[in-house]
Amino acid sequence: MLKHQFGGDWTEEKLSRVKKYLPAYTTIFKSNEKARHYTTTYVDAFAGTGYVHLDKKDADETCLIPELLEQDTQDFLKGSAAVALETEPAFDRFLFIEKDMSYAEELNRLKEIYPQRRNRITIVNGDANDYLKIWCQATDWTMNRAVVFLDPYGMQVEWSLLETIADTRAIDLWILFPLGAAMRFLQRKEPPQGILREILTRMLGTEQWIDAFYKDSGQMNLLGEDEEIIRAADFKKIASFFVERLETIFPGVVKNPLQLKNTKNVPLYLLCFATANPKRSVIGAALRISEYVLRS
Repeated sequence: MLKHQFGGDWTEEKLSRVKKYLPAYTTIFKSNEKARHYTTTYVDAFAGTGYVHLDKKDADETCLIPELLEQDTQDFLKGSAAVALETEPAFDRFLFIEKDMSYAEELNRLKEIYPQRRNRITIVNGDANDYLKIWCQATDWTMNRAVVFLDPYGMQVEWSLLETIADTRAIDLWILFPLGAAMRFLQRKEPPQGILREILTRMLGTEQWIDAFYKDSGQMNLLGEDEEIIRAADFKKIASFFVERLETIFPGVVKNPLQLKNTKNVPLYLLCFATANPKRSVIGAALRISEYVLRS
C-alpha cells in the first residue's frame, strides 16, 4: 500500500488543498441531477511513477532548481496520484501521462495498489504537452468534464497546452507554476538569451515578460554609452504576471494563488487554479471552492 508520507509540514498542508478540492468537485457531479450525465476525469499530466524518487539525472533533464531535489519537495510531487485515486466520490476515469518509459511502466503498479480503480485508470507513455492537446481536442465536452493537474518538475508546460485546455470550456485546471525556476532563469543583468529565453517564452506564451521583468538601471555602462538593463522582477512580480497571463485565456482565475516554499523558506511554486467553463454560475462556484481551499 502506498504510504501517505508527504514530507515536511508545508508539503502535507499544501497538498491537502487539492485533496479538499477534488471531493468537492466530484460531489457536485454525483449529487446534482443536472450534472450526473457528465463523465468526470482526473488528469495528471506529469505523473512520474506516482511515488518516484528524483535524482540528479532528473534535475539535469527537467530544468529543476537545486531546492527541488530536497526530500520534502519530492514527497509533495509524488502525492497527487494517491490523493486523486482515494477521492470519494470517485472520478469516473483517471488519466496519468508520463514521458519516461520506465516511470510510465511503474505507474501501472497503481492498478495493483488501487484494485477498485484499476478499470478506470489509463496510463500513457508520451509527452504531456503533445498528448494532452490531442486528448482535449478529441474529447466530447458536451458529455465530459475534467480536473487537470499540471505538476511538472521544472518548466516543461507549454503555453499552447494551457490555451488548448482553456478552449475546452470544460476543464478545471490546477497548475504548479515553477516560480523558483523562473527566478533562476532571470539573470540580474540583461534578459537571458538562447535556450533560457526560449523556455520562458514557450512557458509564458509571449515575450512581454522581458519588458515586465527588466528595466533601465538609470546608469551608463562602463563605456559611457547606453543605460544598462537590470532585472526588476521579484517573486511577487513574476507571480502577478503569470496570473494575468492566465486571465487572458481562462474566464475564471484565482487572483491570489498559494506560494509554496521549502524548509529553507525559498519559493518553489505557485499553486494556481483556473476554470475554463464560461458559465457564470460555474465560475462562481469553482472560484468560491478553490479560493476557500487555498485560504484554509
